[in-house]
Amino acid sequence: MSSRDSRIIRPGRHLDPLGPVRDPHEPGCDVFLTGTVFLDIIFTGLDTAPVRGTESWARGMGSSPGGVANMATALARLGLRTSLAAAFGDDHYGEYCWDALEQGEGIDLAMSRTIPGWHSPVTVSMAYEGERTMVSHGHEAPPPAGPGPFPRCPPKARAAVASLGAGQRGEGWIAEAARRGSRIFADVGWDDTGRWDLDALADLEHCEAFLPNAGEAMRYTRTDCPRAAARALAERVPVAVVTLGPEGSYAVDSRTGETAEVPGIAVDALDPTGAGDVYVAGFVTGSLAGWPLADRLAFAGLTAALSVQEFGGSLSAPGWPEVAAWWRTAPDALRGRYGFLDALVPRDATCSPRRRAVPTIGFRSPVA
Repeated sequence: MSSRDSRIIRPGRHLDPLGPVRDPHEPGCDVFLTGTVFLDIIFTGLDTAPVRGTESWARGMGSSPGGVANMATALARLGLRTSLAAAFGDDHYGEYCWDALEQGEGIDLAMSRTIPGWHSPVTVSMAYEGERTMVSHGHEAPPPAGPGPFPRCPPKARAAVASLGAGQRGEGWIAEAARRGSRIFADVGWDDTGRWDLDALADLEHCEAFLPNAGEAMRYTRTDCPRAAARALAERVPVAVVTLGPEGSYAVDSRTGETAEVPGIAVDALDPTGAGDVYVAGFVTGSLAGWPLADRLAFAGLTAALSVQEFGGSLSAPGWPEVAAWWRTAPDALRGRYGFLDALVPRDATCSPRRRAVPTIGFRSPVA
């Protein structure tokens, strides 16, 4: 196993959202995360779900890093110093994903590694009727040499993002990160066991914020209302956020008793892949910057809405130029709710061409 040269070429940043709260003694890393990087192949423009025994043609296709790369890219594009620990395949897919994340997005991969002879996990995602269907293939990466899951302990960071799994044993790095002062933000996947037992989420006790979607939240809390679910979850974590899809999100801060609800922004969605990851990244950004709860919900919802208008998961994530472009032309009905952006976005921000998902990888000559 080897680690590639992790010299970072960071893209130009238009805005540092944590500028007002930084100090000379702060951690060099804003957010740490770990997980599996997939090579995503996304088909869009399907009129209906594929039908058994037939061939379907898609009007659009894109390839990009996926899996945990969705969250890492979204965080980095919002100006947070992001460190990712992941395994990469020793193949063209792995090389493409590594370069796209490190060189293209400025993500610190010093704690990642390349595994000779291990092929990259792949996900094929088909988007239609506002939803998506995914098929994935991959093998668990061999564990690294040494006693822990990383080359060294998780870096000291302002925050860490974790994906909790039902019935899994607690991951030691989450407890260690919390012990070292990281604020833990967590989402959760579908519980294939069908038990939906909050006590089975071993690391929930270390979390500052928990961000499930409405279906997950109601199942875990045995409630029939997303808002009631958020209130129930707030008895277990300081901040409970329940996402409501296109309808927005609702949150409860049990430390202050504050609640907030922000409706979603209507957009023409091209591909919803990774929108949940972008939402979490937006919420983490606002939390670390110290924004009010309602502003954090609004910003997270905005970034997710901007992301679904582009192909792919990771490379659909917006940065500050896209946020600024939206704010300059925002409908009058939304200018009050999003007025906090006026003091944040650069007035001279321009949208230079950003890396987006492409139909293929590895052209042998530049494409005009």
